[in-house]
Amino acid sequence: MPRRQIVLADNLDYLREAESESVDLIYIDPPFNTGRRQERHRISVEQDDEGDRTGFQGRRYRTVDRGASGYDDRFDDFLAFLEPRLREAHRLLRPHGCFFLHIDYREVHYCKVLLDRVFGRDCFQNEIIWAYDYGARSKKRWSAKHDNILWYTRDPKQYTFHFDEMDRIPYMAPGLVGKEKAARGKTPTDVWWHTIVSPSGKEKTGYATQKPLGVLDRIVKVHSDPGDLVLDFFAGSGTTGESAARLDRQFVLVDHSAEAVDVMARRLARFEPEVLGRDENAATRAADPS
Repeated sequence: MPRRQIVLADNLDYLREAESESVDLIYIDPPFNTGRRQERHRISVEQDDEGDRTGFQGRRYRTVDRGASGYDDRFDDFLAFLEPRLREAHRLLRPHGCFFLHIDYREVHYCKVLLDRVFGRDCFQNEIIWAYDYGARSKKRWSAKHDNILWYTRDPKQYTFHFDEMDRIPYMAPGLVGKEKAARGKTPTDVWWHTIVSPSGKEKTGYATQKPLGVLDRIVKVHSDPGDLVLDFFAGSGTTGESAARLDRQFVLVDHSAEAVDVMARRLARFEPEVLGRDENAATRAADPS
């Protein structure tokens, strides 16, 4: 049986108990230390002749507020919080393993220096820029529309990187490269253009800061093999687990939030994960999100 686990736990406690050199790929998307609460409201609609919305063929629907999910993204010392977790991540990686830290412009430069100390500067491989174009625009400075993803390896020369597994993207000027190359597309660079999770799309879970499957699929396909173990210890909405399961990898998802674990349990139910650490009422919450 493949290992598919969702774990409700303090991630540092979990990491300290985990076996050394047991994980092939680690991706984490920790809090960004924005200094504010990250929150997303969840709604659904139900058919109601007296409802507040009009849908297809004039049918009326009522909006139902499902509440909000979120967390306070504030740290007095963000790096002190992160460092012991990064050191445990380094210990857990197998010799060919890859580690990805997803962060933004506020902390990326501090995190890069910290990761250089933990992994070694020679194990830094790329800073990937995930660029998107959605949301409000600033009138006081250039609007920030990208995140940073730092890629490190356990070994500076021997690591998992499957070039042929990269998805192809369109040429910006296909007429300059010929029909054959234009039809094949080109491999991505270290700048990834990908939209965010649509607030009204099928992929959304309602979890604040959810990341899109397309970004995780690219990482999982290129930096692991079928059957490998993928770990995310800031698992949130479970995007890493869904990507891993769909691509025939094993996964362990760790989060300290019971709400996040419930979201993941619902989202990944079709993959029949083992859910550890939940209270006995959690199954009811997962089956009935209202």
